[in-house]
Amino acid sequence: MRVSESGLRRAVLEIDAALAADGWDQPPRLYALVGTRRLLEREPALAGSLGLELGSDGQPADGLTAVEQDPLSPERPLEELLAGIEWPDTVDGCAAAVERLVLPPSAEETLPDDPASLHTYAATHPDRHEVRIVAAALRDGGAHCTLRIRGRDETDLLEGADLVPDLVALVADTLVADGVADGVADEAAAAGGGGT
Repeated sequence: MRVSESGLRRAVLEIDAALAADGWDQPPRLYALVGTRRLLEREPALAGSLGLELGSDGQPADGLTAVEQDPLSPERPLEELLAGIEWPDTVDGCAAAVERLVLPPSAEETLPDDPASLHTYAATHPDRHEVRIVAAALRDGGAHCTLRIRGRDETDLLEGADLVPDLVALVADTLVADGVADGVADEAAAAGGGGT
């Protein structure tokens, strides 16, 4: 399947590359996606610190800059955290990165109901795969995901808009209303602190 080039795709690939450089067993991460041109118009000194190059006209290229947010609480599942987040209108999109265990469809018939037993079952299943997912959505409805399987060739990356639709929907829901919740800082997103 051919994937079309876009600013959203480039931002997701940059997030995935940064995470891949850090290795596996990473905590979930959350990113604000901000239009690069608008970000640098507000904060021109950020160009150098974020490694952004200006075009021949002296203006930043169109695209999106991923701004990593403060670390997420490890005590709460990412899905629960996303349900409590709302972004200010200065944020164009959101991306979340998470590692998960994936089981084959044949394992569904023997899944235990108890959450603790389910975790043990998944962690010890011989056909499990560890994956890293980066799921992103924009206010305009655009979406893109990457899925990397641990132990596979580092160039073997799956990508597309509908790889993990439930996670994309949760990410997109954070963009529905304006405001700030759960400690997501408007100023950090707008100023570009901690970007990739």
